[in-house]
Amino acid sequence: MPLPDKRSEIAEAVSQIADGASVMLGGFGVPGTPFCLIRELVRRGPRNLTVIKNDANEAGMGVDWLLENGQVAKLVTSHIGLNPTAMRMMNEGEIEVEFVPQGILAERIRVAGAGMMGFVSDIGLGTAVAEGKQRVEIAGKTGIVETALRADFALIHANKADAFGNLTFSATAQNFNPLMAMAAGRTIVEAEAIVPFGALGPDSIHLTGAFVDAVVELNELPEIYGVVKR
Repeated sequence: MPLPDKRSEIAEAVSQIADGASVMLGGFGVPGTPFCLIRELVRRGPRNLTVIKNDANEAGMGVDWLLENGQVAKLVTSHIGLNPTAMRMMNEGEIEVEFVPQGILAERIRVAGAGMMGFVSDIGLGTAVAEGKQRVEIAGKTGIVETALRADFALIHANKADAFGNLTFSATAQNFNPLMAMAAGRTIVEAEAIVPFGALGPDSIHLTGAFVDAVVELNELPEIYGVVKR
């Protein structure tokens, strides 16, 4: 049976993201951030989004575009310290920000992709991180329940893809991207190149296309990617 061809134009791929959707954005700072997909999301303009990303990027890029365009209602993130727009909007009550320690954020997304409801951790006990969370006793130790974190959509960046959505990531761009692809209802990929079936060796595939719904080929990388010629 032939594998489905998931190649898509960028406008079509992002068109299903509507007002009120939750959207995971891959990347750690610049590496792995799907800037072209985010730019298309800004162009389409859905509002009241819950955005889940490790960081809020910096002024003038990525998450900042969504914030400046008034599309974000809630940001779930590890830090916003490099983005003055996010800090101002949080302090003025224009957006809700849920801070999650970086390792806990990654694990909450990972367990969602594994089909679990959550996990128990002692990280954050006695701090604001634990406020409002269920506490449990295991082997005489206190832990807090961290719930799985899912989203309606994941937007991720890959180095290479085939038409089915098998992906390879470059260097640190792997970061949150594979986890988010597995934790979202629909995963949209921007790839620097789409190669023929079979061109990606089995040992070089970092994420199987089973977790991918649409693949957009980037004809060129804008300067914002801090382009590294490969």
